[in-house]
Amino acid sequence: MKRIAVDIAMAKVARPPDLLYSLGLGSCVGVAIYDSVARIGGLIHVLLPSQDGFENGGHVRTKFADSGIQDLVEEMQRAGASRARMKAKMAGGAAMFSIRDVRPEETIGARNVESCKNTLKRLGIALIAQDTGGAKGRTIEFNTETGALTIKMINQGEKII
Repeated sequence: MKRIAVDIAMAKVARPPDLLYSLGLGSCVGVAIYDSVARIGGLIHVLLPSQDGFENGGHVRTKFADSGIQDLVEEMQRAGASRARMKAKMAGGAAMFSIRDVRPEETIGARNVESCKNTLKRLGIALIAQDTGGAKGRTIEFNTETGALTIKMINQGEKII
């Protein structure tokens, strides 16, 4: 079994028994997608909600929820997964800093979560579990054998979704 790191603005695809993980999700969102029949899993570490306004900046597409999730899904399909069977789980999107005059739904974390949900819906992929929001960062580990997403938070232990 290999443990494969998925750093900020990266996406990776793996098969069992490998584990995909992302450290330190604050306002970032980790989206895990799984096809249980083909036994192919993918994980992306999203930094920003949309590539709108960044098209000419030479940025990697996996930095953004809208383009990055789409690219991950296409990479999984090239590996043999079926979009019709894909299910998603996600974690992150915290409001790491309190900023005056900014409503909770306007924080970058909340906007990342909303963009991930909208992108999954647009792609026809069901979001079956999530652990998002709050004010603490998370570390996640995605088990490609079972499809389980383990979430660890400081002083709050871990949970599996």
